[in-house]
Amino acid sequence: MGRKKVDVSAISLTSLRAARLYRLLTLLRGGPQTRASLLRRLKLDVRGFYRDLESLRTLGIEVSAGDDTKYVLVGEVDDALAKLPFPDPGLNVRDALQLANGSTSAHRKLKQRVNSFLNGPRGGPNKPR
Repeated sequence: MGRKKVDVSAISLTSLRAARLYRLLTLLRGGPQTRASLLRRLKLDVRGFYRDLESLRTLGIEVSAGDDTKYVLVGEVDDALAKLPFPDPGLNVRDALQLANGSTSAHRKLKQRVNSFLNGPRGGPNKPR
């Protein structure tokens, strides 16, 4: 039985988990690491470590164990960081509208999400019933 396809854009992480995944990726940037070293530096138990590895795989970030049981990030760290969702910053609508002004791809992405939120699921303004 195969795995279900997960919509990566719908994944949200707690700020603690996102920070830990970021730290794991930055540790792996330095080269292959043993599990014991990663557990110690991340202050994790084995179960938490494997949960985090599964979270990264769900996000499309591949970490593999080499022949000598050291973990290594497959690909570039920058590509992995582009796939790692940022936790909800707790913005209000005014803040989001202000941040959406700009010409970079990040601004356009935020502007699209804000517009989608403001225009509702049917493409028009939300009207009270």
